Amino acid sequence: MSAGFRVVAVADYAAALAALRAVREAVFVQEQQVPAEIELDPHDPLCQHVLALDAEERPIGTGRLTPDRRIGRMAVLAGWRGRGVGEALLDALIERARQLGWRELSLHAQASAIGFYARRGFLPFGDRFVEACIDHQSMRLLLDATNPVETRAAALAALAGVIANARRGLSIYSRDLDPGLLDRPEVVAALRRLATSGGAIRVLLHDPGAPQRALAPLIGLSQRLSSVFEFRAIEEPVDLKYPSAYLVNDRDGWYYRPLGHRYDGETRLDGGARARQLRAHFDPVWERARPCSEYRALGI
Repeated sequence: MSAGFRVVAVADYAAALAALRAVREAVFVQEQQVPAEIELDPHDPLCQHVLALDAEERPIGTGRLTPDRRIGRMAVLAGWRGRGVGEALLDALIERARQLGWRELSLHAQASAIGFYARRGFLPFGDRFVEACIDHQSMRLLLDATNPVETRAAALAALAGVIANARRGLSIYSRDLDPGLLDRPEVVAALRRLATSGGAIRVLLHDPGAPQRALAPLIGLSQRLSSVFEFRAIEEPVDLKYPSAYLVNDRDGWYYRPLGHRYDGETRLDGGARARQLRAHFDPVWERARPCSEYRALGI
């Protein structure tokens, strides 16, 4: 039991059909105005379903795995949103896919839910499309493997995943605070959430002057949260030759770009060996770098 609910795998579809329909009709048909004939499809009996139940065993959320290895029909009753039900359902579906030996999962995320799936490691691919009159984005996750990052949208999702899964520490190695990535409002907001929840954020920079001239929003945020953010500038010639960029958290999540001025690279939220390598690279460079005193707010 967690937060007044539990998630169960549905073994008997026929027995659980009424509970599944109760949630999906409330969310999709009544709330989102999806036609009932679209919401119900022939795949349902062939899918593996998970169901969230409240303390009185009433259905409050559901999701399914389709035979073509997709997550679908994720739905949580309005009164239970923001209480961890969706995350628990998604984790249960991912774990069930692992048990089945699947190596990849995909899904069609409603545009408003892209960030939700990114925080669990899913990356967008392809163009947005309309499904049941709602904007959607295809996303996928390679299970227990490194996930390739090929576009800016995927890069932003990778950042969201690594930041959201940090427990208390995040290390960022960047050339110039990565315009187009680290200045995006959703990324700044994610870093603010980490900072205000007790996290510590270290940032190594090749060129601290460029983000200062560009009025990078992270500098302003760091001045307001000066006990959490720390910036250092790389000065050693051997360190300045390093071409890559990355961020790594304290829970083995990372996003690495071989060339720091490009978006493409790779990411994983549970890659312990690679995370240890990146931390082992970051720490000695951090010790050699100088504090960015020019970032301090006046009067501090």
